Amino acid sequence: MKTFSPFTVRGADIIELLGSMRFAISLLVFICVASLIGTVLPQNQTPTAYVDQFGPFWFAVFDRFSLWHIYNSWWFLLIMSFLVISTTLCVFRNTPKMLRDARTFREYIRGSSLKAFHHRVEVNSSEPLQATCDSVTGLLRGQGYRFRLRKDEDAIMVAAKKGSANRLGYIFAHVAIVVICLGGLLDSELPVRLQTWLFDKQPVTENMLISDVPDSGRLSARNPSFRANMLVPDGKQSSMGIVAVDDGVLLQPLPFALKLKKFSVDYYATGMPSNFQSDVVVTDLATGHSFDQTIKVNEPLRYKGVTVYQSSFDDGGSGLTLRAWPLRGTAVAPRTIQGTVGQDAELGQGADQVRVDFTGLRVINVENMGSGEDPQPKDVVAHVAEVTGSAARAQNEDLQNVGPSVQYRLTGADGQSREYTNYMLPISLDGFPVFLAGIRDTPAQPYRYVRIPADSQGTVGEFMQLRAALADPALRAEAARRFSEDSAPPGEQRDLLNQAAQGALQTFADSGFNGIIERAPEAEREKILNFAVPMIQLSLVGLRDLMHQRAGEPPVPHTGPEGERADQWMRLAVLALANLPDYPAPAFLQLSQFNQVQASVFQVARSPGKLTVYLGCILLVIGVFSMFYIRERRIWVWIRPQGSGCAVLAAMTSQRRTLDFTHEFERLKDALQRLFAK
Repeated sequence: MKTFSPFTVRGADIIELLGSMRFAISLLVFICVASLIGTVLPQNQTPTAYVDQFGPFWFAVFDRFSLWHIYNSWWFLLIMSFLVISTTLCVFRNTPKMLRDARTFREYIRGSSLKAFHHRVEVNSSEPLQATCDSVTGLLRGQGYRFRLRKDEDAIMVAAKKGSANRLGYIFAHVAIVVICLGGLLDSELPVRLQTWLFDKQPVTENMLISDVPDSGRLSARNPSFRANMLVPDGKQSSMGIVAVDDGVLLQPLPFALKLKKFSVDYYATGMPSNFQSDVVVTDLATGHSFDQTIKVNEPLRYKGVTVYQSSFDDGGSGLTLRAWPLRGTAVAPRTIQGTVGQDAELGQGADQVRVDFTGLRVINVENMGSGEDPQPKDVVAHVAEVTGSAARAQNEDLQNVGPSVQYRLTGADGQSREYTNYMLPISLDGFPVFLAGIRDTPAQPYRYVRIPADSQGTVGEFMQLRAALADPALRAEAARRFSEDSAPPGEQRDLLNQAAQGALQTFADSGFNGIIERAPEAEREKILNFAVPMIQLSLVGLRDLMHQRAGEPPVPHTGPEGERADQWMRLAVLALANLPDYPAPAFLQLSQFNQVQASVFQVARSPGKLTVYLGCILLVIGVFSMFYIRERRIWVWIRPQGSGCAVLAAMTSQRRTLDFTHEFERLKDALQRLFAK
């Protein structure tokens, strides 16, 4: 008695499930849904961008399923792998049967069963059996049919077929799915992830030199597939790609080194780059052979199975010289600091000490600027809470290059980081030159700008002196006293006005106009603001006069064109001082000099899956063409003696009984009737 192991039955059931059409279709549905999500949802963006767009709850839900990089998520790769296994099993199971069926003529069919066919025709022939058979086979041969004969006692069965290549279409289409999915898996993160799982590769999460990265953080030079990034500064050389894996990176050695000789970039009138290219020297690490190559957008370098694309460009470590103007206390003189893009430094002292990371240098900033002064200067009260949302609020469509800007990040002792961008040169806004100091809390937010008015020398020096004077209690008291003397006669009213001015200046110095508004009842805020703003502005005018007097400088003019300009400077200075409490930095970093070093960003890839996908696409085209445009037709003709002649019964069938098939049968029917007509 033959017995079966339950494990054998279970394995057979699993194979049956994996090779079933329903399972494959279900996997295809999942892949289609995932591809739809990946098309609608932007991929590979920063987490803060997703949190800002969807909120923390949905970000956590989506992050659970890796929807931010769905095509390289573990579950998508797993579904792709199962689809390859399922379709491969289906091909192995059905291909032999399809090939056998395509080769057979089915001449074993019984003649009497032809009467059950819908498309059949019966004719009589006056010719003997063999002559009738020769006439029928000649007709079929003329129409392109191949045939086989079977003699059944005194009758002959002619089995003919045409279009058997239709079955190859099914085979090619299924093989194409396997090949395309294999190509997709080869070009995905799967080869890299397999190395991290099987060969104990550990992504590097700390900042370190390439030479310090251990072997566990380096991929094999024979890695069959990878996609990495490589940043090469001007005059520098690199032979190592950076592969991002989860929250870290792995190093991918290349068979050659790239040295950047020159990077060139052209710009549109809007300031956007129109074209950029890299002139490089390629050195084969195995032979030492070198050659020059220009890598452009859409014109990559292909060498030793690796393709190098011109991806973008970045700063390669430009040298920066900045003046750090203090924004706390009574100090005025700036401190010169040296920095390098991509490196950090310390700024401030004591509780105000922060770490500054220089993140970028933009030499060209094209903005949409207005031309001409505003004929009606805006009232200070109307701009108390104003913080501009863009670097330039244009009055017309004129485009201007407003000069270089520096970007950096400040991180305090509490770990809180904010991003800053400061323009090197003053920009004329509303008819007056100002320095723009931008700040934002997260990369997902736009920059908010503080407008610092430029003095007659085109610097921020006078504004910084006014800020320091405002922080000096003695100077504030003297400015408040002068304001009260100019605004009220001697007596109790002057004393009250003096106290109010001193309190308003102190509150304004600490927290701007917001500090004054927050202390007042909501119903009376506008009234208090209308009183406090002119008082503070006039007190600051006196403070500025006092500052010039103590420094031995000429007095500030208050009449004529120069007086109007001084008044406009003061209005802008008041607004800038009001916004300084919302500028949480111990110093304002003003770019004074720079030595730009550009870097080219390349994407390097070894993608054998590309050719595999191309092969799969060719097979898919052949398969679809074969299935839809090649129709298998089969004809059986049963010839048996009848009286002095023969009776001929012919039947025709096809996998798809279309209108063309019906017309073809009618032509066969007419041909047989004409062939044996008396």
